[in-house]
Amino acid sequence: MKLITIIGARPQFIKAAPFSEMFREENEEILVHTGQHYDTNMSDVFFDELGIPRPDYNLEVGSGSHGLQTGRMLEKIEELITIENPDGLLVYGDTNSTLAGALAASKLHIPVFHVEAGLRSFNKRMPEEQNRILTDHVSDLLLCPTQTAVNNLKKEGITIGVLNTGDIMFDVVLRNIEISKSRYSNGVWIDKLREKNENIPSLKEKEYYLATIHRAENTDDEMKLFEIFSAFERMDKPVILPIHPRTRKLIDNLDIKLDNVILIKPVGYLMMLYLTANAYMVVTDSGGLQKEAYFLKTPCTTLREQTEWVETLENGWNVLSSINIDTILKTVRRELDCLKYPQPMLFGDGNAAEHICNAILKGGK
Repeated sequence: MKLITIIGARPQFIKAAPFSEMFREENEEILVHTGQHYDTNMSDVFFDELGIPRPDYNLEVGSGSHGLQTGRMLEKIEELITIENPDGLLVYGDTNSTLAGALAASKLHIPVFHVEAGLRSFNKRMPEEQNRILTDHVSDLLLCPTQTAVNNLKKEGITIGVLNTGDIMFDVVLRNIEISKSRYSNGVWIDKLREKNENIPSLKEKEYYLATIHRAENTDDEMKLFEIFSAFERMDKPVILPIHPRTRKLIDNLDIKLDNVILIKPVGYLMMLYLTANAYMVVTDSGGLQKEAYFLKTPCTTLREQTEWVETLENGWNVLSSINIDTILKTVRRELDCLKYPQPMLFGDGNAAEHICNAILKGGK
């Protein structure tokens, strides 16, 4: 079988790695990077460390408005499909690349396979939510990470071609966490952080918060940023925050003195896994990090009004917080009852890549 896979950002390469490895044993995969997100960390080390195949094509679309970006990708992906004539096209998640790939294939009557189908935050103001819904409604195989996702699709009248495969990110975490531990334990993680960042204090595992802030709904609102970072300053443990240069400039404009917040340059996937596994708590607005925290049994506070990963909310592993200093502080200081009980296995058996591969080979011919 010949398959085109569309990728738009570094996290999607990581997500796709276990499937690609399995599928390529007996089939052909054409990996297409749209270039939706330019990432300086996409170096040889990134691909070699994680065993990730390099893209066959880079469309170099770059940034722009949602319409402009999606339109450019749609045009270029359509051209590639015509050249390669695949048996199907695979997309991941909910980016503009996901939607562009699905639309291009659907209009050319090429079967569309959507990994992470059925997710819903029920907030259509989010571009990701629009991308999810539209992609699901043109897909032929809807490869869901959880039963909740299957149920969401059923409510929208989609029942054919729907399969609960489990979450492929669970596969990724399971296959990389031991590598991460062997590389960064025994204080090596602090030494590595100090190589690229000044003023890293002495820190111990489980005695820091790990935070990420990147969603436009937070970073584009000066008042929300002020509330978030004011809360970080009042937390009872240091806050490690890998930060993008753009967000760093926005914070500097707030004129907040950051004594409790340790700003570090973006880190690689294996280091991020280590920091997540060993944090007292994760505080984030990221969908993916909420889930990785859950997989690694680290409590999480999500700085959003809703989440597409509702399963993480069970038993208080993840708790949503509105953007308010007092609310954030109250949420992170909660009793961690989740640690007292066995964690429910809601994201599959860690073999999602195999289930996805079998489903595509069976349904994509």
